[in-house]
Amino acid sequence: MFSRLKPLYPYLHRYRRSFLWGGLAAVLTNVIWIFFPQIIRIAIDDLNHGVTRQKILYYAGLIVAVSAAKGVFLFLTRWIIIGISREIEFDMRNDLFKRLEQQPPEYYQQHRTGDIMARMTNDLNAVRMLLGPAIMYSANTILFSVGALYFLLRISPFLTLVALAPLPLASILVQAMGGRIHQRFERIQAMFSDISAQAQENFSGARLVRAFAQEEAQIEAFEKSNREYIRRGLHLVQLMGMLWPTLEFILGLAMAITLLVGGHQVLTHRISVGDFVAFNTYMLLLTWPVIALGWVVNLFERGTASVTRINELLTDKPAIDDRDATVSPDTALRGEIEFRDLHFSYPVVADPTASGPAASGDPAEVLHGISLRIPAGTSLALVGPTGAGKSSLVSLIPRLYDAPPGSLLIDGRPVRDYPLATLRSNIGFVPQETFLFSESIRGNIAFGVPHATDEEIFAAAEAAHIRREIEEFPKGFDTMVGERGVTLSGGQKQRSAIARAILRDPRILILDDSLASVDTYTEERILEELRRIMQGRTTILISHRISTVRAADQIAVLVHGRIAELGAHDELLALNGYYASLYQKQLLEEELAVAT
Repeated sequence: MFSRLKPLYPYLHRYRRSFLWGGLAAVLTNVIWIFFPQIIRIAIDDLNHGVTRQKILYYAGLIVAVSAAKGVFLFLTRWIIIGISREIEFDMRNDLFKRLEQQPPEYYQQHRTGDIMARMTNDLNAVRMLLGPAIMYSANTILFSVGALYFLLRISPFLTLVALAPLPLASILVQAMGGRIHQRFERIQAMFSDISAQAQENFSGARLVRAFAQEEAQIEAFEKSNREYIRRGLHLVQLMGMLWPTLEFILGLAMAITLLVGGHQVLTHRISVGDFVAFNTYMLLLTWPVIALGWVVNLFERGTASVTRINELLTDKPAIDDRDATVSPDTALRGEIEFRDLHFSYPVVADPTASGPAASGDPAEVLHGISLRIPAGTSLALVGPTGAGKSSLVSLIPRLYDAPPGSLLIDGRPVRDYPLATLRSNIGFVPQETFLFSESIRGNIAFGVPHATDEEIFAAAEAAHIRREIEEFPKGFDTMVGERGVTLSGGQKQRSAIARAILRDPRILILDDSLASVDTYTEERILEELRRIMQGRTTILISHRISTVRAADQIAVLVHGRIAELGAHDELLALNGYYASLYQKQLLEEELAVAT
């Protein structure tokens, strides 16, 4: 049973001293409270020999003092143990976030965002309840029950045996229902992950849902999933509804036996009235620990189910790491890039509902025998039809995906020799799908350089030709862009992303079709500024526009994952191949646009 808690051992060990103090407070709490019925026993027997004001005040004061002392140590117990559970929750959430930040893109093709969020919220909360209230109430139950049993046996072994005879039924009941509670809670958490993922996808794709008038269909689908979640929750409630009343019935049976048998022993003078009252007081005080046992079992089963789900995330090793790095972290890159007979396939996506290049079956090869050298400080443009592998090729440079060993070199060394932080800090990457965070434009531009000054941010925005537009906003650079930059146009988002990459002052700049939403006039001004800024630095441009790539030192045409043509603009025109055809087509489109 405790093997399911093994993933928590490092966290428990980290706070072992705090748990020791919390355990000591729990011991003192229960030791003091165990003597409470004894005070009542002594008081009643003493008052049977004569009632005086002094005796009443003495015993009343003693009871108040014991209750106050118990309250102080109970507060300390709660403060320490519940506090530890919050600290462990904090540590686990940080560890989860750190592990998820290390995962490559394919990880998020295999795991839905809603499922991950459910594990970081609902499951983590269940683990906190396991490490806090469950541990605290378990300690109180065990300590008080053991102490109470000792005094019950001292009062009357026979009465104790008879009164506690029904309690093994409670143990059998808890054992029988514990496994079923665990299974049902696992199913509930799995369903919660499903509806969280469904909600997240609908919120992220709100525009698409409305564009296709699918609001009602999505509401019905969510209602169906939500109803299933409630159904599973009610099944667990039914089980818990049976557990607690049954435990209370068993305790009531024990109390009835105590009154019958204990009353007879008082009448026959086998025990005193004080002993009988103390015995009943112990039985009453045992009511909550036994009832709490059912609640603790519920917390334990919920918590262990969630520990398993959280541990799946914590133990997922990043597919891309820098354990084999041999280059010093302080190394500065020159920017030379070389592909040597590169063959690349996307990792297989395990989730059958996922989409991507390798959603099922054997991975299809995306790049075939790419051999290409980009000297440091030069520019390379990549053109070609959609799906030719252009984005895949540039994604290998910052190791968003891993190229086969020895097929990609930076400054003459295998890319895996570089620590990831060193490699990526020297690269400015503007992906095809622009992503902006839900914060200010200033924060988005300074994302890669958190300590950038206003002057540096303004200069980067000026280079991307978006500064003037930003300053025209009511709050300027402090304007909030909304989730995924929803308040900005496509061109504004792309230029903000370009400014973000420029601000890093990278040795290698990669622009993956990042000027597609910009008009040709603005594009030319941005390219002119980039040529000035990136002098002596390596630049890679991906575009479908000839106007974007014509000034590059090299232009590579990718078709079906292979380099079909390679050379400068004039050289490729002379080949009269794909590039020349694309050039003539776009030239004709421009002439027609002017004519109309």
